[in-house]
Amino acid sequence: MKVPTPIKNLIESFQSLPGIGPKTAQRLTFHLLHFPQDYLERFSTSLLDLKAKTKICIICKNVGENEVCSVCEDNSRDKSKIMVVASPMDVFAVEKTGYKGLYHVLHGLIDPLNGIGPEELFLTELIGRIKEKGDDNGEPLELIIATNTSMEGESTAMYLAKLIRDNGIDSSNIKLTRIARGLPVGGDIEYADEITLTRAIEGRIDF
Repeated sequence: MKVPTPIKNLIESFQSLPGIGPKTAQRLTFHLLHFPQDYLERFSTSLLDLKAKTKICIICKNVGENEVCSVCEDNSRDKSKIMVVASPMDVFAVEKTGYKGLYHVLHGLIDPLNGIGPEELFLTELIGRIKEKGDDNGEPLELIIATNTSMEGESTAMYLAKLIRDNGIDSSNIKLTRIARGLPVGGDIEYADEITLTRAIEGRIDF
C-alpha cells in the first residue's frame, strides 16, 4: 500500500523530533487526521509563530516575546544572583521552585563528541555580565551554576569556573556556587549509586 504523501511527510516530520520513533510518529499523524480543519490550522499557526514571534533575550538569552524577557524586566527580582542553566526548559523548571534571582541561558553544554564547544554557547556574554556587575561596586554577585550532573554538565561547570579565573574577575565581587546534588526526595539509600550517595554525604547540611 502506498502511503499518501501528506501523511508520509508529517510522519517524517514527527520522527525528526527527539524521543519520537516511527510508531509514535504514525499514531500522532493519524490522530491529527481526525481533527477538524480549523484546529489543524490553529495548530500550524502555532508552529509558525514559534520561531516568528519569539526572541532570545539580549541580556540573559532566555526565550521571550520581546528583546528583553519578562524576568530581566522585573525590577523585583534579586539582581545579586544569576543562575546559569543549559536551556530555557531549565528556567521553566527552576521558576516553579520560587527562585527570585536572574538567569543566564547557555543554550547547550560543552559536548566535543557532538561538535559543541565553548564558542557555541553564550559564555562570552555571561563573562560580560559578570564584569559589568563587578564594576558597579554594589552587592557581591552570586553565580549559581545549575548545569546537569552529567559528564557534559560537569565539564561545562568546570570550564566556566576556569574561564572566570582566567578573566581575572575579582573573587571578592563574585561568589561562585554549584547546585547541591544527592538523593532525590523519596529515594532509598540502598538503591542509590555510589556517586549519588557520595555527593549526598558531601553536600550534607546542619539539621
